[in-house]
Amino acid sequence: MVYPRVSLYALMLAAAGIPLYIHLPRFASADLGIALGTIGTILLVIRLIDLVQDPLIGWAIDRWPRAQSLFAMIAAGGLAIGFPLLFWLRPGPQVVAELVVILILLFSAYSLGTILLYGRSATLAIRAGSGELLTLAAFREGGMLAGVVIASIAPSLLVGLGAAAQGYPAFGLLLGAIALLAGLLTRPIWRRTPVVGETLSLAGLARAGALRLLALALVNSLPVAITSTLFLFFVEDRLGLPGKAGPLLVLFFLSAGLSVPVWTRASHRFGTRATLLIAMPLAVLGFVGAAFLAPGNLIGFVLICIASGAALGADMVILPAMFSVALTSAGLNASAAFGIWSFAGKLGLALAAFTVLPLLGQNGFVPGQANSAEALAVLNIAYAVLPCILKLCAIAMVFALPTKEATT
Repeated sequence: MVYPRVSLYALMLAAAGIPLYIHLPRFASADLGIALGTIGTILLVIRLIDLVQDPLIGWAIDRWPRAQSLFAMIAAGGLAIGFPLLFWLRPGPQVVAELVVILILLFSAYSLGTILLYGRSATLAIRAGSGELLTLAAFREGGMLAGVVIASIAPSLLVGLGAAAQGYPAFGLLLGAIALLAGLLTRPIWRRTPVVGETLSLAGLARAGALRLLALALVNSLPVAITSTLFLFFVEDRLGLPGKAGPLLVLFFLSAGLSVPVWTRASHRFGTRATLLIAMPLAVLGFVGAAFLAPGNLIGFVLICIASGAALGADMVILPAMFSVALTSAGLNASAAFGIWSFAGKLGLALAAFTVLPLLGQNGFVPGQANSAEALAVLNIAYAVLPCILKLCAIAMVFALPTKEATT
């Protein structure tokens, strides 16, 4: 029952991540009346906190390995408290300060749970070896994608059941309940004897090839970060498909989830680099297709969601597994390294929000309102063209990986 519980804890974290990265910009702008530029600045400030916090969290997990059960419960408890507080916020003179405090709580709990889950890969794997770490990654990312689907579809379902305020208050309670239950049901996995390694150092990371993988993770996170931030805006305002964002988001992540076993088998057979070079061009095709879609083209965007979702499935399984294998092979403590890994991914999200949200605001884009052709053109470039360029850079970095990373 170890791996199913790993999936459940991952589900909790993913269900928390989706509202923070996808629902938050629209909720804060439309429901709380906060300007897009202010939202982008808030997210960047929180990422600056993470610059110090995430590596410290990883250090603490490695420093007190037998406290992993306590760390897991603190993370779940923070999410269980934070989400009801977040989605019960109402406009007012103190709303920005209240939002910042709640987001610090949520992002800290999310960071703690994520770093613990990824940093304890060697502990949670039933047996040692890169193949078992890939299997663990498949269960973990499968749980992540299940959580994403739940969080993507929940607001629409809650509205359909009669929930008020676009379903957000009920959504906050649902997320809190998921965190509480997941924390309680997964306690046995955190009682496993922790596997610890050598103290982390830059020289050790360089020898293991982990620094190269960290750079790849940052660059590769940027396209997904941008499209996640702008997904609701693109579907509802650029494509003119109101009410379709939820189902399309579910389709995107279902495609990612269904692709996970395929990419796992392919990586066992062909190696991780070769599998990434098969999967990543699918994302490029998706970005190119999205750039040329006409308004109202639902079928075209459905196909794009399927292709780009499948590409995401490979990224989610293979890249963390490559990083974990590199650390384990070098005998390094993984949690501190995954603290840096976590920060790299969230830095990508913050850079996306800080760059594209003010850009849209400066060009007159207003969510849910009639927008000029120029504003929609900027949205199109930000959502499709810029991520395409960044993904091509990531592909070039995968080509440059040495033979060791190619065959893990």
